[in-house]
Amino acid sequence: MIDGLKPYPEYKDSGVAWLGEVPGHWEVLRLKYVLRERDARSDSGTEQLLRVSQYTGVTERKRADGLDEPDTRAESLVGYKQVEPGELVVNIMLAWNGSMAVSSHAGITSPAYCVYRFGASAEPWYFHHLLRSPIYKARIKAVSTGVVESRLRLYTDDLYRLQAALPPIDEQSAIVRFLDHADRRVWRYIRAKQKLIKLLEEQKQAIIHRAVTRGLDPDVRLKPSGVEWLRDVPEHWEVHKLKRMGEVRIGLTYSPSDVSGEGTLVLRASNIKNGRIVSADNVFVSRSVPQALLVAEDDILICVRSGSRNLVGKSARISREFAGVTYGAFMSLLRSESNAFIYWVLNSNLMPSVMSQFETSTINQLTQSDLRNLLIPVPPTNEQTKIVAYLTSATAEIDATIASTTREISLLHEYRTRLIADVVTGKLDVRAAAASLPEETEAAPDDAEPLAEDEDLTDETAAEEAEV
Repeated sequence: MIDGLKPYPEYKDSGVAWLGEVPGHWEVLRLKYVLRERDARSDSGTEQLLRVSQYTGVTERKRADGLDEPDTRAESLVGYKQVEPGELVVNIMLAWNGSMAVSSHAGITSPAYCVYRFGASAEPWYFHHLLRSPIYKARIKAVSTGVVESRLRLYTDDLYRLQAALPPIDEQSAIVRFLDHADRRVWRYIRAKQKLIKLLEEQKQAIIHRAVTRGLDPDVRLKPSGVEWLRDVPEHWEVHKLKRMGEVRIGLTYSPSDVSGEGTLVLRASNIKNGRIVSADNVFVSRSVPQALLVAEDDILICVRSGSRNLVGKSARISREFAGVTYGAFMSLLRSESNAFIYWVLNSNLMPSVMSQFETSTINQLTQSDLRNLLIPVPPTNEQTKIVAYLTSATAEIDATIASTTREISLLHEYRTRLIADVVTGKLDVRAAAASLPEETEAAPDDAEPLAEDEDLTDETAAEEAEV
């Protein structure tokens, strides 16, 4: 798709150091000449609640439990800002990270956001792509105000001063048409690979579930477990509360003043990915940490509270690399002689059934009492060892295929980002390509952009996830 595209025949200096050269017939204008802030408030609070994300743009906020009420902690939505289709919605606290987008929905959004309406010289969706491109994200970060990255804010006057590369309006429309077409193709490939990953994960879960609830002997005699969601287990197995298996500890409470660029790493929900501890969105504290709150190799870390319900209950074993660090107050740690087996139980599809018994409508959490009294199947020690060895081997090839497919998806995302950036900044001329595109109807459901499964909350609840 990108190979047949060529640069524009003529370029000129934009006069803006960070923007460089632009096509000779493009204008360079400050955004104050292109858009204006609009602050219209809801009198009823009954309109569709919207959110903005760096991943999925502006979307309708839905409850995880499928109920009609919007997923929000606000007592009333009266006074929330109105949004019309084609308007730019900006999360001023996370604009530096790409949390700004044009809306295709009518609705309302947080009073902490800013809403902007475009003038006649601007095609909104051209600016949707432009302002979310890497070069503009970097510039938005540079002009945002704040002492530390997590507290940066993009104020309207700073946005207005930002320069924009502006093609003629018909060319903006051509660019949008081309990018819409390209986007559908890329997302079709991504969707196919995501479906493959889902099938592989289902296959993996079936293997794990069978092993941790039935063992490895297909002819084993079963008995009722006495636990509704667990049902039958091998007759020689036992069912124990987690507190009988080992020690459960709650994590470190710290304040914003304790956070620094170096010191002791604090593991949080963002450090758990696919049952493993990863370095992502790391936070360090400069204060002293009690020895009892330092993790050891093979400990199990469990997320017990989060702004995202999907994260509660997620767990990972501590590898040697992370031994000696600490963990936040929204996490709990399990230390026992059976952690190798318990890890597989906690990462099986038994956990959603367990979690559904502890969920509340107001707080996404698993209390210490809930966790300590969690019932799990317990085989004899020698059988635990065999099950762990089997699962480690049986899931290794599946994990390798998932990892390979995930890398392919990452490359597709990189390709998409590069293509959009090169087109909206004038490095590639798509006018002829756009003119030759066939007429297309609205994208089919399979072509729709999927939602990132572990997407961070990039709305007004984000602050709640900062474990400080």
